[in-house]
Amino acid sequence: MSMYLVQLLLPLYDNEGHPFGPDLYAPVRQLLAQHFGGLTTYSRAPAAGLWKEGEQTVRDDLVVYEVMAEELDRSWWAAYREELRTAFRQEALVVRAQPVELL
Repeated sequence: MSMYLVQLLLPLYDNEGHPFGPDLYAPVRQLLAQHFGGLTTYSRAPAAGLWKEGEQTVRDDLVVYEVMAEELDRSWWAAYREELRTAFRQEALVVRAQPVELL
């Protein structure tokens, strides 16, 4: 059976370094679990994202949420990514998908 693994990379801190509260993440977990029937959260050891902005290297600590989807509704994901980008006050927010085959 083929499916899609969708990953959302959500920041732990705003652009000034202040941590986001748990009340921002709870509705995301709830919606994803309800909509997709389950959710995996990688939050105990935050992932670290690094990228270059000019000569400066920028670091972001992230929590990763994953869901499995039988179909990839790109318009739904684009709208939800924009909703999350606004809620987390980010210039950009990564939501990525890859096809997977269940064995």
